[in-house]
Amino acid sequence: MNYRQLGSSDLQVSEISLGSWLTYGTGVEPDVALACIRRALDVGINFFDTANVYGRGAAETFLGDALAGIPRDDYIIATKVFGSMSETDRGLSRAQIFKQLDASLQRLRVDYVDLYQCSRYDIRTPLEETLQALTEVVRQGKVRYLGFSEWPPHCLARTLDVPDVERFVSSQPEYSLLWRRPEKTVMPFAREHGISQIVWSPLAQGVLTGKYKPDSAPPKNSRAANHRMNGFIQNWMRPEVLEAVKELKPLARKAGVTMAQFALAWVLRETNVASAITGASRPEQVEENAQASGMTLDPALFAKADAIVKPLLFSDRRKIG
Repeated sequence: MNYRQLGSSDLQVSEISLGSWLTYGTGVEPDVALACIRRALDVGINFFDTANVYGRGAAETFLGDALAGIPRDDYIIATKVFGSMSETDRGLSRAQIFKQLDASLQRLRVDYVDLYQCSRYDIRTPLEETLQALTEVVRQGKVRYLGFSEWPPHCLARTLDVPDVERFVSSQPEYSLLWRRPEKTVMPFAREHGISQIVWSPLAQGVLTGKYKPDSAPPKNSRAANHRMNGFIQNWMRPEVLEAVKELKPLARKAGVTMAQFALAWVLRETNVASAITGASRPEQVEENAQASGMTLDPALFAKADAIVKPLLFSDRRKIG
């Protein structure tokens, strides 16, 4: 496993990290989920990403139990705040940041989190209030560093005008061969201001593993076939997307890697990416994904992959621009 520095922090995060959205504490059976986390530690993954809203606390609770007994310096834990935890608990107000962080710490069974992320921008709370509250929890020792997910660039620019506050070190956007918007939005700002990307859905919810065929039903043990985890993958299950992924498979074979490893290596070719957050419902997937770390593939193969998916980037799903 290779490691990269996370922005302007002193954190060295594994190039492949393990996420818990739709999986741990909810969609994957507990014994299998625990096996995935143990395999992750075995192969050198030190970065685990979660959020308070995942399973309304269930993912954090599961991770806290799974990592109990592991030396605290052996792993880096990142969680998030913003999403609805109840009809009244939501957003990035000072009161919510304090309340939700304390609840996350309790569920995770730790005294501090390494990275605390604002999962969306809160238009209902003054930016100054949010940043000042985040600064307080850092200076209290409950949080080491701050990050954000899917914030608009103009909102990020406004953070620079707020004095005497802690700065963001990480961004968590969706990014993959099939979804490129961060290249034109957040990445230019991030490079200039010491912010790294820790990207989610680098395998497009598993579609870029090549397991789904255009004219066949999803495999029974796949995410797309699991009603507890397939709510978002349907965006990528269109025939034209699956046909394009089918065309990518010979490129992966030529490189001598699996389709998943090819897609992850493509993401990690970008130096502003510190880590690619992967999901896994089996320990074997964890190990396969981890092997993408440090891979150096022929840039010509990536160029061919870009040409194959280019027509999809301006599809009717979402405009890249």
